Amino acid sequence: MNPIRKVLRAGFELIERPFDRLFGPALNPVAQLGALGFFFFWIVAVSGIYLFIFFDTGIERAYQSVEYISRDQWFHAGVMRSFHRYASDLMVVMVLVHLLREFAYDHYRGVRWFSWFTGLPIIWLLYVSGITGYWLVWDKLAQFVALVSSELLDWLPIFGEPIARNFIATGTLTSRFFSLMVFMHVAVPLFLLFIMWVHILRISRPKVNPPRMLALMSLAALLAVSIWKPALSQGPADLARVPNGIGLDWFYLPLYPLTELWGNGSVWAFLTAFSLMIALMPWLPPLRRARAAEVDLEHCNGCARCAEDCPYEAIKMVRRTDDLPFPTEAEVNPSLCVSCGICVGSCPSSTPFRRTEELKTGIDLPEYSLRQLRERVMDVASGLSGPGRVLVLACEHGGAAGRIGDTVVMPCVAMAPPSLIDFILSRDLADGVVVAGCAESACYNRLGVQWTEQRFAAERDPYLRARVPRERIATVWASALAASKAEAEIVEFAARVAAMPPKRLRSPLPVSSTVPTPKALQTERGTT
Repeated sequence: MNPIRKVLRAGFELIERPFDRLFGPALNPVAQLGALGFFFFWIVAVSGIYLFIFFDTGIERAYQSVEYISRDQWFHAGVMRSFHRYASDLMVVMVLVHLLREFAYDHYRGVRWFSWFTGLPIIWLLYVSGITGYWLVWDKLAQFVALVSSELLDWLPIFGEPIARNFIATGTLTSRFFSLMVFMHVAVPLFLLFIMWVHILRISRPKVNPPRMLALMSLAALLAVSIWKPALSQGPADLARVPNGIGLDWFYLPLYPLTELWGNGSVWAFLTAFSLMIALMPWLPPLRRARAAEVDLEHCNGCARCAEDCPYEAIKMVRRTDDLPFPTEAEVNPSLCVSCGICVGSCPSSTPFRRTEELKTGIDLPEYSLRQLRERVMDVASGLSGPGRVLVLACEHGGAAGRIGDTVVMPCVAMAPPSLIDFILSRDLADGVVVAGCAESACYNRLGVQWTEQRFAAERDPYLRARVPRERIATVWASALAASKAEAEIVEFAARVAAMPPKRLRSPLPVSSTVPTPKALQTERGTT
């Protein structure tokens, strides 16, 4: 693991674990950064529209209208101004922390490059939107922002006449130019929303809304802060004086004081280098990609479960291309597939009970097939001994991946079909099975933990059969940095299994009751 990523991941886990214990994984705000970013955007948009009703867009009365909002109408418009300000700051925090978290968990390379790359214009548009908003207040801070922004723009050789010189020479700011800032502050967020939509285009089931309880808690916190410390102006702008003693918004304006220390050219150099670094990171170094999943039409009946379960929308259902009597078939887009194997676990043909050498299924990983998984399970099971024989099915990104001896590692625990658990216990390969994946709030393949839990709870096909003894199955969700936690839970479960009475073996599925292949179905229909 990259040392920087390892340090960042350790930091995130240090923050996330208390939230997990306090609120549960579903309400952990650190696991909902993208959704909270959307949520705060809508708060900014709604509060901005409300404030625009009271705002005078002319430069002569802009400051007075904002003062009227903040002081005379503090109990509604003033609170909305504070909502607008603090939700904007929180959106910056969500975006930047989200960027760091995706880097820490290595969620930016390979097929994920698109979401990472489209995040860069979101950062730029977010800052442009916020900076133009500070101009509209037209207080001392707005004057400082306007002067420094003009000087920064003047440094670029794209304007015929220096903006700052014209701005200072006239001693005033025309209402026409001020109206342009109003337009930008309205138009840029609209374009920002469009880019945010593009950002999630290639994500299956993106979280654009936080859980209702988390949203209500965020609103309550915003309201409390808005009443305790309302957003206020810093005195009217005066172009005859240089603004001093102003308070900065360090979320939006951290580079502005550096223009005096570094100079305008150095600030632009920093912004350019930062943007290039972010844009090129998915390919520095490139991620080694396993071969994409492959469809075997002889065993595919077009049920669409693989397409439904794919976290990356790498599978789509298309018109049938062979002579089997099914309308559709699965088609894999190799450029989107991450070879997580979740589709293998979702396929109804993926059952290890078949007494065939090849053990083919409707969709499989060429570099780690279902047959290889079954062979690995049987090989590991043959080495188990003593009371409480426990076999561990582990995700390669989770805390149990480094265990040896009794552990079968796979790209994602959701690759293991529920019938594999049934196979292990009914064939007496082990006395108990542990399914050990990533942390619930940080699943490497996004939906692996969720799909596994739903399959075990019979809420999602293919589900774990009722005949499988649940007391002999345990799930352990721990990240790679929480190996000791995973080990402790596995040892505790093994002790419980050892104390259980000998399990009552149940007959495995007979060959005739296994899921028939599409080819077999066609043969049966042709002979009747």
